[in-house]
Amino acid sequence: MSNSLHVLVVDASAVVRQTIRALLGMQPGIRTSVAHDPLIAMEKMKQERPDVIILDLEMPRMDGLTFLRKIMDEDPLPAIVCSGHVGDASALAIGALEAGAVELLAKPKVGVQAFLEESAVLLADSVRAAALPPARPLPA
Repeated sequence: MSNSLHVLVVDASAVVRQTIRALLGMQPGIRTSVAHDPLIAMEKMKQERPDVIILDLEMPRMDGLTFLRKIMDEDPLPAIVCSGHVGDASALAIGALEAGAVELLAKPKVGVQAFLEESAVLLADSVRAAALPPARPLPA
């Protein structure tokens, strides 16, 4: 459709969706769409495949880890997990990496909007890095 990176943000929190959309929208070459839950996200993905997905782990109708596994089984995409459940090498964080997440961003339980605004450069850098083709191993 265009040369810009398309990022799909899947999070139950309207504040998180709006904040990430606004922050990434200020970055050249990145455009976003949003979904409240994985089922809505899957419908949007049928209409237009994103380049990168940012998702939370705690969402209605389907948890983020189940959604991540489904994506990786059906049509693998770079996925960044942005969740309050990924700090301190939690079982969920390890599960997200094992399922195929390329990046984990810990989201605080309170002050999420301020945290995301302070982390705008990290978020944009994570999206750009996730969209890069995987590195090939060096010849032996």
